[in-house]
Amino acid sequence: MRSPSRTVWQALARPDFLLSPWPWRAAAYLLSGVPAGVAVLVVAVAVIAVGGALSLVLVGLPLLALAALGGLPVARLERFRTRLIDGRPATDPHRRPAEPGLWPWLRTRFQERPTWRELGYAVLLALVLWPLDAIAVTLCLLLPLAMAATPVLLATVGEGQEVKVVKVWTVTSWPMAYAFAVLGLLFLAVCCYALGVLAGARAELTRALIAPRETALGERVTELSRSRVRLVDAFEAERRRIERDLHDGAQQRLVALTMTLGLARLDAPPGPVADRIDAAHREAGEALAELRELIRGIHPKVLTDYGLAAAVADVADRSALPVDVRIETAWRFSDAVEATAYFVVCEALANAGRHSGANRVTVSGRYGDGRLALEIEDDGDGGARAGGGSGLTGLADRVSVLDGRLSLSSPAGGPTALRVEIPCVLREVDA
Repeated sequence: MRSPSRTVWQALARPDFLLSPWPWRAAAYLLSGVPAGVAVLVVAVAVIAVGGALSLVLVGLPLLALAALGGLPVARLERFRTRLIDGRPATDPHRRPAEPGLWPWLRTRFQERPTWRELGYAVLLALVLWPLDAIAVTLCLLLPLAMAATPVLLATVGEGQEVKVVKVWTVTSWPMAYAFAVLGLLFLAVCCYALGVLAGARAELTRALIAPRETALGERVTELSRSRVRLVDAFEAERRRIERDLHDGAQQRLVALTMTLGLARLDAPPGPVADRIDAAHREAGEALAELRELIRGIHPKVLTDYGLAAAVADVADRSALPVDVRIETAWRFSDAVEATAYFVVCEALANAGRHSGANRVTVSGRYGDGRLALEIEDDGDGGARAGGGSGLTGLADRVSVLDGRLSLSSPAGGPTALRVEIPCVLREVDA
């Protein structure tokens, strides 16, 4: 029957600890560490001896190199043994190789920190831990059991006359034998708690070395960050697909419809029909203009074809305020970085045109130390805030997906400066 307590530490706090299986599970955990440590020591000495001898003819060098992986099976065994006293799952900290095969597996393992940490644990187990396990079991289990068995020993080995208890005390009478038995039982009760504490500490040390919690959490954070970036890339790819479909499909049909209506208006005689054709031509032109604005809002084609500087210059030409653009035209970055930077500039220019009361806006950008830095500054009244429907909160979230930062400085009276920094690398551009 499985104990409801998940760890030995929880079991130690329960009043029925002595009557539960936990003391014996703690003893089994420590006792099983002795043969495991001895086996690791024997195998390690044999491998080092054989590898050292064969290294004279270079045959043993690969064997010595593979000995560095000896901590892997030891760690697997230790993670299994900790289940005796700790129900928490001990996760495997190793990464899965990116490619199948022996060499990718070996390359991954030799480059991992857990591999070397587990090798250090194997050495610690072979030289230090198993002797301590043996001493703990001897003092906390065998010694009190030997004392508790004094009457049996006196009746069998000592033939009712005399017996040596653990080769220290001499017992020559039955009252003394029963007194030793009672002391042994009391000592055993105390040692059961000591075994629980020692086993719990031993398991925590094992976890810290071969299954650290921070490693698992770090890997989860890394994977979440990578998946978040993959989602952004997929989102940008979908935006580009929608932009291409609208540009090559619906927009071309509207252009053809506008031209057809224009030709029909020229051929139609004056009258109600010509007036209706003229109205339809105007509606088609307005729909085409709105569709082009929608396409720019989804993902401007100039951004894909010519990069961030050209796209910012294009949106600056269409801005309600005069805009000075100072961005190096030769820079090209990943699609996600360019799209994020572009929409930050679009939102900042839109806010400046609607709320700032500015006369001029400056958009400057520089790249250095692996970061793209953009700053949008206007000479308006200031007092801008990130909330209040400005859209900057959503932009900040989008920038943070790329591990970037967005900051706003807008004191009363101006100026207002929006700054964004995104870590990235330059993309090679085909000549």
